[in-house]
Amino acid sequence: MDEISGRVEQLWTSPEDGAPMESRESVEAVEGGLRGDRYLLGTGYYSPYDVCEVTFVAREALAEILDETGIDLTDGRHRRNIVVRGVGGEELHDLLKTTFRVGGATFRGTRPRPPCAHVEQVAGEEGVARALKQKRGGICANVVEAGTVSVGDELELKEADPRTVGRSIADRLRDAFGGD
Repeated sequence: MDEISGRVEQLWTSPEDGAPMESRESVEAVEGGLRGDRYLLGTGYYSPYDVCEVTFVAREALAEILDETGIDLTDGRHRRNIVVRGVGGEELHDLLKTTFRVGGATFRGTRPRPPCAHVEQVAGEEGVARALKQKRGGICANVVEAGTVSVGDELELKEADPRTVGRSIADRLRDAFGGD
């Protein structure tokens, strides 16, 4: 778990439900989300019922989707805010219940972000929701400490979930000394 690291490859916000995602070089993470994004503004499709302040998705997951389905979501049609390279889909989910820093902001992973039919409708391409399943849809996170996040910033683990750390240690010991 302490080996998780990644780098911000893309940043996206959208001012309202259904509006195209807008690429950013940097964003300001504040209490409640990202400045200029639909969920902070309360204009998202699921606002205020589905509180997901900031969304993260792994670049590796988007690459798998392209390889397997031919669907290219690197244009932001995945509807996630922060695309991180170096944290594959499984590792990204290891950030749930952890505190991590990206650039000048600190986040806490709260839950998986599975796709919905609305994502596919807004993306305008059949198969998008299905492609984002199986841990490819990313995660939700809350802003713990405000700050600026920029393309190229490093993702750094601050505080791990004890259950995840325990599993990680057990796996390493099993690998090192054999056994089931």
